Amino acid sequence: MSYDTQIPHAPQPPRAALRNGLGTAALTLGIIGTVSGLVPFLFWLAGILGVIALVLGLVGRGRVKRGEADNKGVTTTGAVLGLAALVLSVVGTVLTFALLNDAVEEARKEVQESAPKNPSGEKPGAGGGSAGQDAKGKALAAGDTAVYDDELKVTVSAPKAYSPSEFAVGHTKGNKAYQVTVVIENGGKAKFDATLVTADARAGKDGVTAEQIFDDKTGSGFSGTILPGRKATVTYAFDAPAAAANLTVEVSPGLEHNASQWDLKIG
Repeated sequence: MSYDTQIPHAPQPPRAALRNGLGTAALTLGIIGTVSGLVPFLFWLAGILGVIALVLGLVGRGRVKRGEADNKGVTTTGAVLGLAALVLSVVGTVLTFALLNDAVEEARKEVQESAPKNPSGEKPGAGGGSAGQDAKGKALAAGDTAVYDDELKVTVSAPKAYSPSEFAVGHTKGNKAYQVTVVIENGGKAKFDATLVTADARAGKDGVTAEQIFDDKTGSGFSGTILPGRKATVTYAFDAPAAAANLTVEVSPGLEHNASQWDLKIG
């Protein structure tokens, strides 16, 4: 008589659930961070996501080594992408600041190039003079020339008494009128658009506005273009209080040039 003897097996302990979440999160954030690192002005986001992805990927690899996770490839890829996003963030930030610095420097150079040089005091038809606008911003004298970096030259003559016609606009009874001649010479290589040239004036020690006078002889202003090597001349008339001893004339050649001033004696 035989008996089948069955020896019962010892129960196996339940296997712990795999913890693959960190590796998956690292891969997701690494992908988003890397893409953000390729987009201008999102470098900051790439840096933040890159750091998080790198940390999560390294922690996830630790779990794989301990047997708590089995997604070694995912965690490794997430860590690598996190590092790539971090590098792209740093490089992109450096390049952005470099480009902004170059743009600011270029704008500064444009402003400097449009500013007038120290005028030579050269007078039309004369050998020159010592008066002129210096680095302290002093005004030019009658007949002095403001010379710009593009070789544009602006000269304002001494004022002369002017008699407005009966139809003149801008003249107040009891005031005195004066006319000045403005000469613009284009010494550069490109034609100059004179349509934006303006001339304004103030009179007396209080600097009250000297109205421009418009009549059949003055007030037309500059127009058209001035070719290289050519000049254009316009006469302006201004209305000043009878007691004023000086007339400050400001000529602005346009948006690309700073205005220059002439302090003219009258009376």
